[in-house]
Amino acid sequence: MAATNWSIEGTHLTNCNCAYGCPCQYVALPTDGTCKAVLAWRIDKGHFGDTRLDGLLAVNLYSWPGPIHRGNGSMQSIVDERADAVQRKALAAILQGEGAEPGSSMLTIYRAMCTTYHDPLFKPIELELDMGRRTARLRVPGVVDTSVEPLKNPVTGAEHRARIDLPMGKEFRLAEVASGTTKARGAISLDFANSHAHFADATLTSGGLAV
Repeated sequence: MAATNWSIEGTHLTNCNCAYGCPCQYVALPTDGTCKAVLAWRIDKGHFGDTRLDGLLAVNLYSWPGPIHRGNGSMQSIVDERADAVQRKALAAILQGEGAEPGSSMLTIYRAMCTTYHDPLFKPIELELDMGRRTARLRVPGVVDTSVEPLKNPVTGAEHRARIDLPMGKEFRLAEVASGTTKARGAISLDFANSHAHFADATLTSGGLAV
């Protein structure tokens, strides 16, 4: 199973506990020294070998006691309950970066930096994404709630737009920055408000980020 070729294409959302912009994107230490995040994917097209994953949703929750590169993190995946048994196994494997070259994408890097991997959950996932408007709502009943809105000028209240361009990125090449609020309960506990969020259209594969 670990050698299976895979790909997931679509828009994904990240909300972490850092200040807007997220120092980690610039090879700097996280805002408060720790890293905690939720990532959610809308898979427009995807496969794991011959198993199609089109139209499914997925979530990863992460928590590190320090910067990601120092390890000792914890993670848990949440797989769309609409997936059948074969799709569930396939998507859980992808969310851990299985079958990919070490360091080829954020999924393999994040998994390598986690010493604790909690069993995946198979739950109903409610996900509304509008990258153009920089708004989103993620809800997994009893587990996680995330809301995202555009950045706003603190003086005028007008919407503000900012992007992150990473030519050598492992998660995306270009992302739209926004403001997010997340609360998660259970194996991975998250609680942050008005913190960094970003949207990206990307294709992650077992060979790395496709461009």
